[in-house]
Amino acid sequence: MMIPASSAAADTMLLVPEPHMIPSSSSPTILLVQDDSDSKIETKPLLSRAFSYTSSSSSSSSSSSNFGKQQQRRRRIASENSLLSGAVEACRQDMGRAASDTYVVTRLSFTLLRYLGVGYRWIVRFLALGCYAVLLIPGFIQVGYYYFYSSQVRRGIVYGDQPRNRLDLYMPKNMNGPKPVVAFITGGAWIIRLTYKAWGSLLGQQLSERDIIVACIDYRNFPQGTISDMVKDASQGISFVCNKIAEYGEFANGTIRWGTYCYMCALLEQAIKEAGPERRASWSVSQIKAYFGLSGGYNFLKLVDHFHSRVHFGDIVLVLAQHNGRGTRSEAIAPEVMAQGINAKDAVSLLPPCVLFHGTADYSIPCDSSKSFADTLKSLGVKAECILYEGKTHTDLFLQDPMRGGIDDMLNDLITMIHGDNSETIRANSSPRKRLVPEFMLKMARSVSPF
Repeated sequence: MMIPASSAAADTMLLVPEPHMIPSSSSPTILLVQDDSDSKIETKPLLSRAFSYTSSSSSSSSSSSNFGKQQQRRRRIASENSLLSGAVEACRQDMGRAASDTYVVTRLSFTLLRYLGVGYRWIVRFLALGCYAVLLIPGFIQVGYYYFYSSQVRRGIVYGDQPRNRLDLYMPKNMNGPKPVVAFITGGAWIIRLTYKAWGSLLGQQLSERDIIVACIDYRNFPQGTISDMVKDASQGISFVCNKIAEYGEFANGTIRWGTYCYMCALLEQAIKEAGPERRASWSVSQIKAYFGLSGGYNFLKLVDHFHSRVHFGDIVLVLAQHNGRGTRSEAIAPEVMAQGINAKDAVSLLPPCVLFHGTADYSIPCDSSKSFADTLKSLGVKAECILYEGKTHTDLFLQDPMRGGIDDMLNDLITMIHGDNSETIRANSSPRKRLVPEFMLKMARSVSPF
């Protein structure tokens, strides 16, 4: 009978002595004797016990190392797949939201056309608007890329339960220490398509690069909502910024509001509430450090004839006056009249300093509108100022000048007022503003602009 030798892969080896097993003179060799034969069969030399143990340990260590690498590779692949699936899901949600917004905008645009009618002059204006947008496409593409792909932009934050109750936040790269906050809302004739929070992306980018948090607030427009709805949405957006912005980063020096009609109406209404017997509110006028108005109209009762001469606003103002959600009061479309009302006599003293920016070549809303409102506020004891920019149109201050790059007078004034003594340091540390659109295209856009 032959006793089989142990496998070389085994960790230990047991040799059982038998009568027929003859040990050889050299330990590494074993001679086995068969029963039926005197012939000797010499096996291959065995490895020593120490060498066998070392080899086993090395093999085990190598296997463990390979196993660890495989585990790391699996985890890395799983992480990459998770990130990819998350990006795909986020993209799918963005596309779904864009499709939904496009449907709503298209439906409401047709509703708006039923109110305004379609005539030769309106068609010409829409064609001019299309040409204007095409000429500025190089800038829109770059700003759009920043808006959708920058990690500094937090889009679509919900602040209310109504449609379009969303806002975008533009965060500075350096979030160390407190930052001032600018709450911005666009005008755009208060109608669908012309008023949208993404219009503030260019301003948001430039201010966030200069150590300022910017909140661009969207709100319902006509015919989706009335003037009362617009002011209510603006007030709710301000409340969110005043009370919730700390969740997104520290801030100091209060909130600075930048807007036109809706913001001023919301500010006046809030001041009236605080001056009245019922003072409870979700935010306070005292939380607002300053109000900046850009190319705003503050008494549309005086501007109706001018709007009719310019075609594109006259009918809108009349339609909005009929659907203001506040009855037929003139204050519904005239903050200047509202500020002079009996109810606002004590409330006006609560208003923060007001600075109104306007271009002297603004043909959409004449600069006299800002000058008149600033004079009214001053007469009521409010600290107010009107700053005029020679030769600037309605869109120069907001679109063409920022896309031109280089020195921007209004931006410099704004940075000085927000940062005060630190403004020079902020400007010195900011990257230079680059040109987004060639100069000849900017000049052509200005010449065809319907605004």
